[in-house]
Amino acid sequence: METSAMTFKLPPLFSLGFFKLYFRGIGQVMFQGNVWTGLFFLAGIFYGAYTSGMPAVAWGAVVGTLMSTLTGYLLNYPAEKGLKGLWGFNGILVGCALPTFLGNVPLMWLAVVVFSSMTTWVMVGLNHLLAPYKVSSFTFPFVLTTWFILLAARTMHGLPDAGLGTPELPGHFSIVIATDPQSLAIYWLAGISQVFLLNSWLTGLLFLIGLLISNRWAAIWAAIGSALALGIAILYQCNGSDIANGLFGFSPVLTAIALGTTFYRVNWRTALWTIVGIFATVFIQAGMDTFFAPVGIPTLTGPFCIATWLFLWPHLKLDKKILQQG
Repeated sequence: METSAMTFKLPPLFSLGFFKLYFRGIGQVMFQGNVWTGLFFLAGIFYGAYTSGMPAVAWGAVVGTLMSTLTGYLLNYPAEKGLKGLWGFNGILVGCALPTFLGNVPLMWLAVVVFSSMTTWVMVGLNHLLAPYKVSSFTFPFVLTTWFILLAARTMHGLPDAGLGTPELPGHFSIVIATDPQSLAIYWLAGISQVFLLNSWLTGLLFLIGLLISNRWAAIWAAIGSALALGIAILYQCNGSDIANGLFGFSPVLTAIALGTTFYRVNWRTALWTIVGIFATVFIQAGMDTFFAPVGIPTLTGPFCIATWLFLWPHLKLDKKILQQG
């Protein structure tokens, strides 16, 4: 830790260097510490948010990334992590999630500021707990903090919970969806856009372009992850509305990028391992949907975190040492 602090130096606040690490934080949601990837991601977020009539989601992304990044500065965490963008990716997801599920009121924005900041130290704490297992917390700081906020909103009338699902017993849904090529392409791209809680095929396309700029294999595995998840969800006759909205795709997309190229070298053995991981993630997603349905709380990227932990913990020798993200 002391060596990193001496070797790496953070740029001044709100300088050009600061905004570079800011945009890297956005890209790190999909494991890409690339400024241009972050710019494309943010452009996709703004397009998807404004076209769906939810501009607060776009500005929540801006605020969430800013607060979690500033927290890393204020708490004097190792500069190396900040320069890679590892302070920002959980914060931006909180900033997207709260305006999605809660009403656009001042108290919601106060929660965005507080809890996007909180993800930075929660990430550090969880990484300490997970260090013996040689994995990082991924997006679980976002998941954990957001679950508590959304659950609290059920009893806090100052936080309108109109965007949350109606608590109900699982199993009552329609499996009828359009399966023409155009519809399937829209569902596929929506699965990628839902990584940031948006339902927009063009946003998904912008995300793929952003990934391609940074790492072509990340783009390929994101595309494969969403496509396979879509096929599995249709094959097993999952909720048609969730399929159409891309809700079975986003966690498999992240699992695919993590296993397919981020933590293992790209080869045929890794490819098989990743395909199994995508398959498992869809089932974990469906199981967690069932578990949370009675309280009407979304699973967020929890299925990705659990699936990726389960597939990294064995520490298989697939020609690349497992690395820690944060």
